[in-house]
Amino acid sequence: MLDVRRLVGERDALGLLEVARQFHGHVCPYVALGIRASLIAMDELGVERLDTSASIDESILAIVETNNCFTDGVQVTTGCTLGNNALIYLDLGKTALTLVKRSNWEGVRVCIDPERLRKYYPPEAIELFRKVVRERKGSEEDKKRLSELWEEAGRRMLKVPPEEFKIERVRVRPIEQAPIFESVRCSRCGEVVMSSRVVYVNGEPLCLNCAGKSYRAVIGRGIVEVEGMFKPDGGRQT
Repeated sequence: MLDVRRLVGERDALGLLEVARQFHGHVCPYVALGIRASLIAMDELGVERLDTSASIDESILAIVETNNCFTDGVQVTTGCTLGNNALIYLDLGKTALTLVKRSNWEGVRVCIDPERLRKYYPPEAIELFRKVVRERKGSEEDKKRLSELWEEAGRRMLKVPPEEFKIERVRVRPIEQAPIFESVRCSRCGEVVMSSRVVYVNGEPLCLNCAGKSYRAVIGRGIVEVEGMFKPDGGRQT
């Protein structure tokens, strides 16, 4: 098991890329850019990886503006994840990271301009990406070749100089620490749900799904309103 905190301390971007490969499932340019942007922001802000090994640590927050591969690179490098409540997702559709100190809400925002980075891609990669990923076409050989080129591009992204990014000092509006909600049992499905996600019908608590209410979900396109995602299929409960 790779020591991620040591890799960050040594600014070993290639080592972090291997961790990201395990976490993300493959190497690609934007997961590498998440690593690169994180290391730049950490150096600018003078902070290290979030350390939750001994106790709850909410000293830094990572604020991302997209939910693509970039964000996985950020989570691996900064240690700020959705699960430890140190990752904030803004549905802005920009490839950008803001790393901020909770102590004074001063932060550094690193924004990626894709047009500036096209020169770092192998020439063949852009066309293969269009064919295989955007159009969902291409042979198995095309997919294999794209994977090879994407990894090559990812390694190049780890060396992109800071001047290729938009880097700015920012002050962030304070964000509350994660509250602890009481649990309530849905009177229809019998499952336990956070009290903040319960509605009452004729005095009985219902989860949003059982109540037929819409709720927010993060999918590929961002945050959307959905309803009725889960419907019994008649199978036996295990």
